[in-house]
Amino acid sequence: MAQALGLDFGTTNTVLATADGKTTHSMGFTSSAGESDSMRTALSFMKDGKLGASALKVEAGHAAIRQFIDNPGDCRFLQSIKTFAASALFQGTLIYAKRHSFEDLMEVFIRRLSNYAGSNWPSDVARIVTGRPVHFAGASPDPVLATQRYNEALSRFGFPEVHYVYEPVAAAFYFAQNLKADATVLVADFGGGTTDYSLIRFETVAGQLKATPIGHSGVGIAGDHFDARIIDNVVAPEIGKGSHFKSFDKILEVPTNYYSSFSRWNQLSIFKTSREYEDLKKLVRTALEPEKLELFIDLVDHDEGYPLYQAVSATKMALSAADEAEFNFSPLGRAGKRMVARADFESWISDDLARIEGALDDVLQKSNTEASAIDKVFLTGGTSFVPAVRRIFTERFDTDRIETGGEMLSIAHGLALIGERDDIAQWTVQ
Repeated sequence: MAQALGLDFGTTNTVLATADGKTTHSMGFTSSAGESDSMRTALSFMKDGKLGASALKVEAGHAAIRQFIDNPGDCRFLQSIKTFAASALFQGTLIYAKRHSFEDLMEVFIRRLSNYAGSNWPSDVARIVTGRPVHFAGASPDPVLATQRYNEALSRFGFPEVHYVYEPVAAAFYFAQNLKADATVLVADFGGGTTDYSLIRFETVAGQLKATPIGHSGVGIAGDHFDARIIDNVVAPEIGKGSHFKSFDKILEVPTNYYSSFSRWNQLSIFKTSREYEDLKKLVRTALEPEKLELFIDLVDHDEGYPLYQAVSATKMALSAADEAEFNFSPLGRAGKRMVARADFESWISDDLARIEGALDDVLQKSNTEASAIDKVFLTGGTSFVPAVRRIFTERFDTDRIETGGEMLSIAHGLALIGERDDIAQWTVQ
């Protein structure tokens, strides 16, 4: 009998876990793409005459990706919808002439997951505990707005109780289950859109794990930003960044804001339906290098955002193990195959690394904690494998104090475990 449901609604991936007693279980999903215990945070919408004139075939996760790849040009594809949660500028997106708010998208996504879960989806949940970043992604993020949107989406499922816990706190709780002694633990959670830190003192009192929060910090920088730096430096110059157009008797640079949209692969489907994109297409007539802008438009029109993400992600991953890696993205033509040096990549992300390290400084300084007072450092999330990120910690902490693991599961399972506690109020945040 499941009592608590942990929801790690991530920028890149989403995981759900149930807890019943002292045991947690990852929720399994079965879709047209197969079986999995995690889901890519993605949606696809496609008209299907078999369902009726106005009905759409909606898929989520890996099935959404497959539907998109199998039906290029006929499918509306959305990724990383979490990045819009705290943005007041995002008021919805049109999908086949119908506007969908953030709340609508989150609801549709979770409903598809419940369908994929089938009998694994619990019917007796006493409370759902949802993770949230310490600092949401985006420019001028509004955490109150994000919570309101989460509340609205989750209220449509009728859960008796809805609670929110900082994602690194959940990861810390998961990690603390294996502590052999009382310890002060620093958790660094590297997601797709945010990097979050939590500093917590764990103690066992009368056989029960007790926690004293010491400090939290975070920054809206993580793996997606590293991807964007690769796109900005490797791809964008080939599709017109830095090129010029003629306006009456003046020669002007093509606005860089077009490339900001392009480098955020999760926003390309939004960009495709924007007035900004219409303006870009008009620039071709006066561009000094029109072939570059035509290639840009071709990539957007043919929904190459996800294949581009795959190519960039593969390059980034390879650079974690080698000093040089190949970038291979055939839709870019001849320029779509080149070698990328780790040294160049690290120079591109240097400002991002400084902000990630600055957030670490922030949690230590505000809590008046010396690095020597921290017993364990738990790094979770795929970006923790980037050598330049790992160096931030190895230069401050002894390597025997640094541990990694649970990259996909730690937050969801920690949330489910917290959901079972009588003292849940001390773990939650509004």
